[in-house]
This record gives sequence, C-alpha cells and structure tokens, in this order.
Amino acid sequence: MRFVLRRIFLLLMFNMRACLLKPVEVFDTTREDNTVFSFELGKGSVIQAWEIAVKTMKVGEVAKITCKPEYAYGSAGSPPDIPPDATLIFEVELVACRPRKGSSVTDVSEERARLEELKKQREHAAAAKEEEKKRREEAKAAAAARMQAKLESKKGQGKGKGKGK
Repeated sequence: MRFVLRRIFLLLMFNMRACLLKPVEVFDTTREDNTVFSFELGKGSVIQAWEIAVKTMKVGEVAKITCKPEYAYGSAGSPPDIPPDATLIFEVELVACRPRKGSSVTDVSEERARLEELKKQREHAAAAKEEEKKRREEAKAAAAARMQAKLESKKGQGKGKGKGK
C-alpha cells in the first residue's frame, strides 16, 4: 500500500542519481559516497518535480523521475552543472520516512485511517468505472447484433425485388 506523504511523514531520505537528459551526464549522486539526500516535504527546499513525485512513494520504492525544465531549474538552470532549460532524470529510492517532530500516535493513527478510507474510495470508484465500461461494451455488442440482423433481413428482402418487370 502506498502512503500519501502529507502531514505526518515529512522528513524524507533518498539514495539518488541525477543526470541531464541531453547530453546524458551524471551531475549528482549519493551512491558513490554512500550518503543519503534528505529534505522536508512541503518546505520548498527542492525542485517542484520532487515535491510532486515523491508524495506517493513508499519506503523501499525506486522511481525514475523525468523533470521538464519548468519543474526543475527552468531557464536559469543551476550553473555550473545544470544548463538553462535542461530536462533532468533522477533515479531515486526512498530509504526512510520520519514523522514530523511533535506528531503524536493519535495523529499517525488518524492519518492511517484517512488513507485507508481514501484507498477504499478509490477502489470503489475503480470498480464502478469497470462496471460502467462493461455495460457500455455489452450495449455496443447488442447494438452491433441488432444492426447485423437488420442488414441480414434487408439482404433477404432485396433478392428478387423488381426482377419480374
């Protein structure tokens, strides 16, 4: 199950490798020196792509994040490593997720309950969508069968019509 990182789990720690799309060139990594990259979600201390992408990650998950310039460093770039208008690729692994200081057990329990309810709502919506898709497919098949029958009956009526005159 994925936990949406919102109010409770704010301090995130990652192993990561970052490179430019063109030319493919690594400009940062934590793997070589065996460190982690950490930040607090929602503080604006990382590029927008990270703020958006990591919210749904779970501990242990590995993701590849491709960042368009408008979600990274934009037209300014980040000299000297990142040129203007650069598309960036990050390979990240969420290695740890810590509760915000001051969070209580009650806060964590409430957040888990909220996430479980959200999961149930999404599953229910997905099931309803699937059922609606099935109904539409059945209706299309029935309409196609009626059309086919109508064409067959017209073919049968057309034989010999107007041939004796």
